[in-house]
Amino acid sequence: MSAIEGAFAAGTPSKRRRFEAAQKLWYKFSLNKMSVAGLVIILLVLFLAVFQPRIAPYPEHAGAFVDFKRASQPPGAEYLLGTDTMGRDILSRILFAFRGALTMGVGVLAVVVPLGGALGLLAGYFGGRLATVIMRVTDIFLALPPLILALCVGAILRPTLFNSMMAVCVAWWPWYTRLVYGMAQSLKNEMYVKSAELLGAGAAHIVFREILPNCLGPIFTKMTLDMGWVILTGASLSFVGLGEQPPIPALGTMVSDGAKFIPGQWWISIFPALAIMIIVLGFNFMGDGVKDMLSSEE
Repeated sequence: MSAIEGAFAAGTPSKRRRFEAAQKLWYKFSLNKMSVAGLVIILLVLFLAVFQPRIAPYPEHAGAFVDFKRASQPPGAEYLLGTDTMGRDILSRILFAFRGALTMGVGVLAVVVPLGGALGLLAGYFGGRLATVIMRVTDIFLALPPLILALCVGAILRPTLFNSMMAVCVAWWPWYTRLVYGMAQSLKNEMYVKSAELLGAGAAHIVFREILPNCLGPIFTKMTLDMGWVILTGASLSFVGLGEQPPIPALGTMVSDGAKFIPGQWWISIFPALAIMIIVLGFNFMGDGVKDMLSSEE
């Protein structure tokens, strides 16, 4: 027995149960090697985003920097991923763009999950006219492709990171409303919910203490899978000029700026595009493991 396990074994029974539950969850997650690889990718991207000023070889290139003497240099020893048409190091700008990409994903989900989840809980538990109104509005938003809706909203707003996040939020909340609505509608007929009602529990207690905890597994799984797609949607907004504005580095903007120079100066666009692909794949791989980890025991 290791020192850590011995310390937990000497603790209270509740601590031991929590430690054993955490061990079981990690075991189920680690069975999928691709999920572990996805977790490593996300942790690496997070590390690079946090410590970007110290890791980036040319941190000053992430701002208003121009050096035409070194413009459009191919990948080499001095600039590992080459330089763009302004002479800026592409690797440094990608590292600084990681923070904006992760901010986009976390910010959007921090808004749409509570909003969509609350609406789904209200509609699923109370039903009636309230559910009809909420779900018909949800259906209207679901009928529109999320990227097209985000582009329409983003075109109305001033192009900034915050406004692009709000544009994606407008397109993303209905998916969580639909997910939670279906689960809440099913769970409200379970015996433990009926027992709570017979004991005189209030609606708030039943919704948030009885129904919501049983919805968290699918919600968390969808959040993990959605992180990559939200980042991809945000990069699409930046690609058409509706995200962060130059000289702030954004992956979508970097791809757009380099697309016009393909195939001659392929590195300007290809490396930022690969960075987007790696982030999306990392979250998708990790999401598969989270789904297996939170699934009910066979």
